[in-house]
Order: sequence, then C-alpha cells, then structure tokens
Amino acid sequence: MGYLREIDDDEADGTVAELYAADRAALGHVANYTRTFAPRPVVYRAWQALNGAIKKTMDQRRYEVATVAAARQLKSSYCVLAHGSVLVGLVGEAAVRDLVGIGRGPELTDADQAVAALAAKVASDASSIAEDDFAELRELGFDDADILDVILAAAARCFFSTVLDATGTLPDAAYASTLTPEIRALLTVGRPIDVPSH
Repeated sequence: MGYLREIDDDEADGTVAELYAADRAALGHVANYTRTFAPRPVVYRAWQALNGAIKKTMDQRRYEVATVAAARQLKSSYCVLAHGSVLVGLVGEAAVRDLVGIGRGPELTDADQAVAALAAKVASDASSIAEDDFAELRELGFDDADILDVILAAAARCFFSTVLDATGTLPDAAYASTLTPEIRALLTVGRPIDVPSH
C-alpha cells in the first residue's frame, strides 16, 4: 500500500477508528490515503476542513476539472483516478477522455478548458503565472474570487497528491473494477493501482 507502516484495523482507536469507520460507511473499505494519514489524524482532519472549504464555494464540475488537471500534471494516479471517476459520473467518459488526453475536445466547455489550463499551470510552475493567464477565464465571466477558487483547488491538490506519492501510497484496488479499461488506463498517470488483498 505504501512505504510507511500503517495502523492496522485492530490497532485503530479514537479518531483513527472513527476515520476508518467513516470510510467503510462511505466506500465499503478503508481508503489507502486514510491509512497513510492515520498516524497524524489532526493533519488529515485539517486537510478535510481545508478541502471542504474550497469545494463549498465552487461548482462541483469546476472543482473536479481543476483537481483532475492539477493531479494529472503531478502524475498522481490516485487523485486522477478518484476525481476522474467523479467526473465520469458528472460529464461522461468522452469529456474525461478529452480532459486527460490533453486535447480541447468537443465534450469540454470553454470554461472547462480554461480551468484545466490554469490548474495545470498552478501545479507545474506557479511562479511563471502572469495576469495574462487569467484573461480567458475573465472573458468567460469568471471574477477574481472564481479564479482564486481554481488556484486554491489546484494548490491544495499539490499538497495531497504529493503526500500520497512521497509515501508510496497506491490508488485503491477498487479502481481496477469500477472503471472501463480505457478510462482506467488514461487515469493511471503515475503509480499503479493497488493489488487487492485476499
């Protein structure tokens, strides 16, 4: 699952037990990322609060597009698979194929494309961003708060994706069976999906 020792289910107590139980209720299993953060549950709760605050002000589609674009730039299979799966449900496989295929396909809106471009640049080289990088979004009606939302989503993803990859945390085995082979291959941009344990 990762390079660091995880807290096993029978060792989990207090907040860690609560985190594991919440995952089981929502996902049917404990996510590998939860196991990675379990030794520092206060940090994980802080991440959840930060991410929730960012998502609260954004349209879900916009948040997911920004997140997938940033995670793809970071080569984070885990985050691209997780949020790409959500996007498949929101906009369909064709749009996700366009987004991760680095094309400006017909399934994506102009706003999707502009959000993805900015989020990718935040993740790859934020120091090179100039005001001109906001021009297309402004032409599409984004105000400064909307643009900040995209930056916040991408920058927050840099933290989470980096922690997962630096610890060797693999995407949950469930992704091997919940996505079509084509989409699964497109979304696996870095580390491979975990092998199911029996």
